Amino acid sequence: MPVSAEVTTTTVETEGHLKRALGVPALVLFGMVYMVPLTVYTTYGIVTQLTGGRLSVAYLVTLAAMVFTARSYARMSAAFPVAGSTYAYTQRTFGAPVGFLAGWSLLLDYLFLPMLNYLVIGIYLAAAIPAVPAWVFVLASIVLVTVLNVVGIVSVARANFLLLAVQIIFIVVFVVMSFMTINKLGNVNLMAPFTGDGTTAGIQPVFAGAAILCLSFLGFDAVSTLSEEAKDPTRSVPRAIMIATVVCGVIFFLLAYVSQLVFPSNHFADVDSGSLDVMTAAGGQFLNTFFTAAYIAGAFGSALTSQASVARILYAMGRDGIMPRRVFGHVSARFSTPTFAILVVSVVSLAAIWIKLDFLASIVSFGALVAFSAVNLTVIKHYFVDERQRNVVNNLLLPLIGFALTVWLWTSLTPLTREVGLIWLALGFVWLLVVTRAFRRPTPVLAIEE
Repeated sequence: MPVSAEVTTTTVETEGHLKRALGVPALVLFGMVYMVPLTVYTTYGIVTQLTGGRLSVAYLVTLAAMVFTARSYARMSAAFPVAGSTYAYTQRTFGAPVGFLAGWSLLLDYLFLPMLNYLVIGIYLAAAIPAVPAWVFVLASIVLVTVLNVVGIVSVARANFLLLAVQIIFIVVFVVMSFMTINKLGNVNLMAPFTGDGTTAGIQPVFAGAAILCLSFLGFDAVSTLSEEAKDPTRSVPRAIMIATVVCGVIFFLLAYVSQLVFPSNHFADVDSGSLDVMTAAGGQFLNTFFTAAYIAGAFGSALTSQASVARILYAMGRDGIMPRRVFGHVSARFSTPTFAILVVSVVSLAAIWIKLDFLASIVSFGALVAFSAVNLTVIKHYFVDERQRNVVNNLLLPLIGFALTVWLWTSLTPLTREVGLIWLALGFVWLLVVTRAFRRPTPVLAIEE
């Protein structure tokens, strides 16, 4: 609901402010930890079965699409260095109503991503310690992550360094042990991860798998949400976006390729935790245990950063007046963090106790792909149309390719996923009607803070 200038002024004077504390290394770190280098194993069993052993190919398809989209995010983050990401970009280029719907789509992605991390933490810790129910681990991780996010973004960045270091160490150990195992096996087909195991035919299953894998690349989008907390955001944020996307994309592909060489099968003891079969084949119980520890650390780091990002999306929308300002537009004067928004995300994440992994992963990808498509279009609208910068390649062709690729992946998701996602968008439109009194009142415009 629109608010008067007097109320806005009072709010600015009484609320805390976001601090500019993050440089390029911290932003890249944020993006890499958000994406989680070990996220390959979140849907490893699911996508390996879906693609017929062509997980590596699916990652290459996704990476190709994400490079174009990441470039669009980088360009828009330079044009509008503010909190809000997709919401802010579409709002400033296509108008407030379209911006709201794009932000609403992104909320589906961001609200569910912390939940996804809590879910896999429960799955893997329950597999390691069967005596403790998975929901206990889910609840404990939600509480701890919430406390860290309330304390402040600087503490999150510091924790991310340790969590990423644990994953990098594991990756080195895993690759070494895998090649030792492959060497002992002999006669390994190095093309198998590309040709598949013959259980599924055609290219469509690869596209379907690539669509699900979009959730692995959400870190570059998360980086853009921290523009108001970045030093020199017009330069540091675009650089961090591209670096994090390419580096993590290469890591995803290599891990998928090596994993399929050491365990060339799509038959798992449990498809949700199918990566445990890979670890056992590569290094026995030692590697299995090491992987569980490293993966949980990565999932915890992703939960930490994803909850921070969605809280700032809600903060931007609350500051805008589209969401209740007193709840979502509040910044703690003591911690300089959107405390109430963080708590709301924690409550929503409790659904991780009963939701299914494959469905949750697909829903996260749906929200991401809709948002990615919108941002690719904003580059064309802002630079080519509004600013009249007639560089056809940079301002028209490349973002158009990114748009086409993301739509292509979006149509590859299951019909149920698309139906649920479209219902979410419909609910967003209804809420927009309520906020604007059926468009008789203007949609509030995001106040850009340099």
